[in-house]
Amino acid sequence: MPDTTRFSLPLLAPAQAQKHVTVNEALARLDALVQLALKSVTTTTPPLTPAEGDAYGVPAGAVNDWAGHEGQIAIFVNAGWAFVPATQGMRAYVEDQGAWAVFDGGQWIGGMLTLSPHGAGMVAQAIEIDHAVTAGASSTVALALPAQSLVFAVTGRVTADITGTATGFSLGVGGSANRYGSGLSLMQGAWLRGITGTPVTYYGAEDLILTAEGGSFTGGEIRLVIHAMQFALPTE
Repeated sequence: MPDTTRFSLPLLAPAQAQKHVTVNEALARLDALVQLALKSVTTTTPPLTPAEGDAYGVPAGAVNDWAGHEGQIAIFVNAGWAFVPATQGMRAYVEDQGAWAVFDGGQWIGGMLTLSPHGAGMVAQAIEIDHAVTAGASSTVALALPAQSLVFAVTGRVTADITGTATGFSLGVGGSANRYGSGLSLMQGAWLRGITGTPVTYYGAEDLILTAEGGSFTGGEIRLVIHAMQFALPTE
């Protein structure tokens, strides 16, 4: 039976019996595809107990029922997997990343804002890191700032009291200890919003450093988010 070109929706055949089966199959696929939300675009093994209507972007290296369907969208319909081609420029919300993504013709790129005919584009990122504060005069979040990126801001929230003798802390990088804030509170629930007047370019990945003010750290936890822009290259 023929399918539609774009979404592989099953079409009715002339004088077909059981027409409702075909129509319901098409509606189920549309229900998953309209305002597309993908559970994941990195999972390579089909889940054992998917819910009806669950959709996944099938990545390279997929196995079992998804083998041979990389670059397609797998939708769980009528207790089985149906596959729909993903086309360049298609947009979806990826649930396990908490971000929007665009299909560049080969893979789903989280945060992509623009897309050239050959796959180049601007990629906006909000990189969330839960950091356990280590004891000492400073605590390092290793290679938190991505290479080849423009960083606009770092925001954060203290998720467990930062303990020790410090009266506050600053957040920055090597050579600029307070680039993203100083005099910051140690109490659970305290927040920070470190915005740079001019976006800072990091050509190599860099550490974020919490520096104790007036004492030292013994522990605590903080959730940091790096707000950055990166730039995808065109294909050959």
